[in-house]
Amino acid sequence: MRRKYVIAGNWKMNKNPTEAAALIGELKPLVNDARCDVIVGVPFVDLPAALEAVKGSKIGVAAQNCHWEKSGAFTGEISAEMLKSMGVEYVIIGHSERRTYFGDTDITVQKRVRAALDAGLTVILCVGEYLEQREQGVTGEICAMQTKIALGGVSGNEMSRIIIAYEPVWAIGTGRTATAEQANEVCALIRDTVSGLYGSRTADSTIIQYGGSMNASNAAELLAQPDVDGGLIGGASLKPADFAAIVSSADNA
Repeated sequence: MRRKYVIAGNWKMNKNPTEAAALIGELKPLVNDARCDVIVGVPFVDLPAALEAVKGSKIGVAAQNCHWEKSGAFTGEISAEMLKSMGVEYVIIGHSERRTYFGDTDITVQKRVRAALDAGLTVILCVGEYLEQREQGVTGEICAMQTKIALGGVSGNEMSRIIIAYEPVWAIGTGRTATAEQANEVCALIRDTVSGLYGSRTADSTIIQYGGSMNASNAAELLAQPDVDGGLIGGASLKPADFAAIVSSADNA
């Protein structure tokens, strides 16, 4: 049986609360009949507005990060428990921009994953290689290592609250996109990694998204691949019509 598609938007550092509510207001009627899961990942300051705006719809709300401690002297950070108390359901962890610009490592990603699961959140876990690593032929090793470390201490039962997003760093915000075959190859490798950790049954049910510049024009081809179960969408998620077109591609895949 085919896994359910999940289309998640990552708004990154865009939109104030008023703009966030307006964007969701435009999006709601466009995805009201979607069969796939639809998620918007918004900046921290937009979470209250987004949670209010999605009421009466099937759109879920994700935060873009969380800290691994419940509380403490961590100026500027937000805990998973804080997110859960607001009604947030999902959190994006390990995005390449967090790893590249803000010091996230494989170990801190693992700690954030653990904290999010303990708080009852569903995790969108990002893994992916840089262009130099792809050119060196170590894409498989990099993605498998990131996956294994991030899932350290995660039980088989908890994998139902893990969505993995394969994000080739060289294709994020660059306009470059992995071919459908390249995307599927790495998603399949990640699934094999999960199988090695938890067995084939868990691996077969794990949702693995592609997250490298998926847009309205290439979504159908990418989502037709057997191991691509959705998308973590950047720029196109800020355009309701484009994001809805990707959702439609998932529904028709």
